[in-house]
Amino acid sequence: MIINGKEETIETPISVAELIERQGFRADRVAVELNGEIVPRVKRAQTQLKGTDTVEIVTFVQGG
Repeated sequence: MIINGKEETIETPISVAELIERQGFRADRVAVELNGEIVPRVKRAQTQLKGTDTVEIVTFVQGG
């Protein structure tokens, strides 16, 4: 699986929500793209990943 541009070996099946947690991100502070499509927050728990997927996890940063 490719996560944020890096190939990683992740035990599958795993949900998007589980991946976010395992990667150390706060679920309320990220957007997730799976194979070029945004995964809505309400669908993260039921969206299962495969070893061939490409995932981008983008964090929201507040600054000034």
